[in-house]
Amino acid sequence: MIVLGSNSEVAQAFVEKCLQEGEKFEKIYLFTSNKETTEKFAKHIDVKFLQQSEIIELDLMKEFDCTKFEKIESNLLFCATGFLGEGTEEGLYDDKNTERIIDINYARLVHVINHFAEKMERRRNGTIIGLSSVAGDRGRQSNFIYGSAKAAFTAYLSGLRNYLFDKKVHVMTVKPGFMATKMTEGLPLNPKLTATPKQAAESIYKAYKKQKNVAYVLPIWWLIMLIIRNIPEFIFKKLKL
Repeated sequence: MIVLGSNSEVAQAFVEKCLQEGEKFEKIYLFTSNKETTEKFAKHIDVKFLQQSEIIELDLMKEFDCTKFEKIESNLLFCATGFLGEGTEEGLYDDKNTERIIDINYARLVHVINHFAEKMERRRNGTIIGLSSVAGDRGRQSNFIYGSAKAAFTAYLSGLRNYLFDKKVHVMTVKPGFMATKMTEGLPLNPKLTATPKQAAESIYKAYKKQKNVAYVLPIWWLIMLIIRNIPEFIFKKLKL
């Protein structure tokens, strides 16, 4: 199993869910930009599940060469890489903030996923699970830089799913709504619309086993985003969302 963004609470909860369900992995490759933090999780799954893992350093804001990952293969890739950054009012005109949001959530991330997608295509076997966001369903003034990167990532996963379908590789797009994670710590989230990492992992695992194409972590977000997507633009542009 390949995990991109292995310090994500959702990614770690998903790995644990797979292991609890008896999934067998020869090795779990934990890609991370913070090796020290990831080592704690690696030790945890080793002790609890006797699961062998390997930590791979990858910082999407630095130069990297995918050929270094040539020996790494798996029939399951889970991508939880993400960077929320500053909201629109705080960070719209901050070039570094914009660059990090776009590079980490989409631009540089695609190179890594493409590398492993090509391997799966050659083997004609595999599943890619990518965590996008409901923020990508329609641009809203509060976070449209982040939303635009997630919209691009959603479109990428959709196209990749279409391309890989007849190559026997499945691609699933996950659209979490509000998540109680380190990334959203301090934000005023509605608890009724917010999932815990454990809830998310269980929802994603069920969708993975059913080979769904698109999965919302909490079903209510499907309805919320359906409504938001269908608000006429002449009304929508006046709203404070």
